[in-house]
Amino acid sequence: MSRLIIDLIARATWETTIMVACSGLIAVLGGLPLALLMVAMRRGGLMPCPPAARLLGLVVDILRAIPFIILLVILIPVTRMIVGTSLGTAAAIVPLSLAAIPYFARIAEVSLRAVDPNLVDAVHAMGGTRWMIVRHVLIPEALPGLVAGLTVTLITLTGASAMAGAVGAGGLGDLAIRYGYQRFNTQVMSLVVVVLIVFVAIIQAAGNALSNHLRHD
Repeated sequence: MSRLIIDLIARATWETTIMVACSGLIAVLGGLPLALLMVAMRRGGLMPCPPAARLLGLVVDILRAIPFIILLVILIPVTRMIVGTSLGTAAAIVPLSLAAIPYFARIAEVSLRAVDPNLVDAVHAMGGTRWMIVRHVLIPEALPGLVAGLTVTLITLTGASAMAGAVGAGGLGDLAIRYGYQRFNTQVMSLVVVVLIVFVAIIQAAGNALSNHLRHD
């Protein structure tokens, strides 16, 4: 294996890591508040408003229904406005984040809804505010599920980041297309696949370990 290929693989892996990490962080920052709102506004929630909860859920589902490759193209003007270009790693983070926010929001909502309502009622009966219930009951109790959901989100983002390579986003997907497909370099293509498998396996193992650790605390 040549030094050039090793350098290309290393650089593409780093770019993929940056894309997945940044968009994953933004997905949590945007998706978790959405999930909390959907849980709080449902019937019997902390601030019940079922019509608003249904509307918010509908918006989330519509965003999730858009295929990523189409979202990638639709958001090109928005991406240019935010980062000044539609090419490269920084540009790919915009559509990846917007795709991941509603995805993680639905997963987080499921984890939050699984929290024992008796715990919420007990804190409420003791005079706990809504913020205290969210801060000390909902999020801590749902944390293992949230970590498991984030793991699934990061793995999905890894696949999407490879897809973003089709429009020059950089990373392993871009490398596979430019060298593996357009130049018929099967060695590079095979290496990219192996790196992606290892990449996903590491994310899954780390997510499982952290989630199990939190469950046993």
